[in-house]
Parts: sequence; structure tokens; C-alpha cells
Amino acid sequence: MRVQSSATTPSTIAVDTRSPTAAGTLLAALGVVAFSLTFPATAWGLEGFGPWSLVAVRSALAALIAGSCMLALRVPVPARRHWAGLAVVAAGVVVGFPLLTTLALRTSTTAHAAVVVGLLPLTTALLSALRMGTRPSRTFWTAALAGAVAVLVFTVQQSGGALTSADLYLFAALLVCAAGYTEGGRLAGVMPGWQVIGWALVLCLPLSLPAAAVALSYEPAHLTAHSVAGLLWVAAGSQFLGLVVWYRGMAAIGIPKASQLQLAQPLLTLVWSVLLLGEHLTVAAPLTAAAVLVCIAVTQRA
Repeated sequence: MRVQSSATTPSTIAVDTRSPTAAGTLLAALGVVAFSLTFPATAWGLEGFGPWSLVAVRSALAALIAGSCMLALRVPVPARRHWAGLAVVAAGVVVGFPLLTTLALRTSTTAHAAVVVGLLPLTTALLSALRMGTRPSRTFWTAALAGAVAVLVFTVQQSGGALTSADLYLFAALLVCAAGYTEGGRLAGVMPGWQVIGWALVLCLPLSLPAAAVALSYEPAHLTAHSVAGLLWVAAGSQFLGLVVWYRGMAAIGIPKASQLQLAQPLLTLVWSVLLLGEHLTVAAPLTAAAVLVCIAVTQRA
């Protein structure tokens, strides 16, 4: 793997161009690893921040990082026709998903939330088919639906036969995030992926900065090593760097195929929840995560 620099991209990762599929898969997988740490990092952040202040400060910090990169590299402003799509990315990925999942994690364990979010690949593939006219094979859909059914059964069983408010937050987060991924993947085909999330973050900056000030006045922060580390990761790792490689990977291998790599995310998050948070898993959690992981191999071959 080698690193290239240009006037419009910061140290763009370029993996052997003779194998664009392998390169795209690697980049998307790196994004999944970054995302798998989001819930544990959010749980750490909630130790010192309220849910609203954590989301607002996270967005503002990520926007300042992205804006500084684009300013230093003199990245041109996107064409007017791209701003509607960037607004969808901002609403879904920058605001909607972080806020809804943070609200859910006030009462849900990271392990439970991680398995529920295992539905994100199917949701993304469905919206991609509607938005972009993609037509995956029947085998692809069968495997994706099998993974979705496993997650739904797990959710209902863990919630005592009925969905909780946390589950509703998580399902709403799936929809808005899938919309942001789909639109971001489309835009990553016409502009560098890091600029897609960068401009989406900057678009939210006029809202996130005052929102952070107001939220912190109502939810004073209590800084600890965990809360600071969690905030820094969700801002720089999950909200910016992870999305940079994720959108680039989606542009290379296509939205449906890239989205199925996220079936591995719940299993990875379960590992982090035990190692970083000391959570005790029920038998159903790793079994469900393993079941959806099997679906990855099938969807990737399809």
C-alpha cells in the first residue's frame, strides 16, 4: 500500500490499483473497524457528558478537523448540484445516527445496540436499490434477509417480547444512517470520499457550535480519562477518519457489497464491549452476531 498526495486530497490512501475490488474491500473494512468502536466510545463519553452535549461537541470537533484539512489543501467548494446530497449525508450520518444511538445507549447495553445495528447493511442495500436502481442477485437478498431475521429475533427475545424505547431509537437510527450512507456512496463516485463527509460536517458547523454551547450549559461536562477518550474517538475516528475510508471503499466496490461488510460490526463491537466496558454477554448475543457474520461470506460471493 502506498500513499499519494494531491492538491485536493490529504494523503489519499491508494491500494494496488490493479485490484480495485481488493482495495475497496480493504478500505471499507477499515471503516467497519473504526465504526465498531463507536458504541463503546459513546458509552465512555456518556460517563462525562450528557447525550445532547456529547453529540453536539462531537459534531463540532469533527467539523473543525475536516474544515481545517480542506482549508489547508484549498479544496474547492462542491458544485451546487451536490449540496442536496450533502445535506442528506449531514442529516443522516452527522446528526441523526449519532443522536439517536446516543439516546438509545442511555438505557441499552452496547452489546444489544450493536446486534440491532446489524440490520444496517440490509437497510442500506434496500435504500440503495430504491435510490440508485441497483439490482443485487437473489442469493444476495436471501443472505441479507437471513441476517436481518436473526437480528430481529434477537431484539424481540432480549426485550422480553416487546420493543423498548431504546430499540425504537436504534431502528430510527438505521433508517437515517442508511440514507446517509447511500447518498454518500453516490457522491463518493464524483468527488473524493473524504470530501463528502468533510463538507457534510462543515455544513452542520453553524448548528453544531451553538448547539454545543447551549447543551453544555444545561449538561455540564465532568471530564475523565474515559469521557475525553470517548469523545475524541467518536469525533475524529468514527465521524471523520472512519467515514473517509468507508466512503472511498463504497465508491470502489459498490454500496450493496460494501454495506454487507458491516455485518461483521456487531461481532467486533461485542468484543470491545467485553474488553473495554466489562459487559457480560448473553449466549444469544455472540450466537446472533456469528449468524449474521456467516451471511457476509454469502453476500460477498453473491
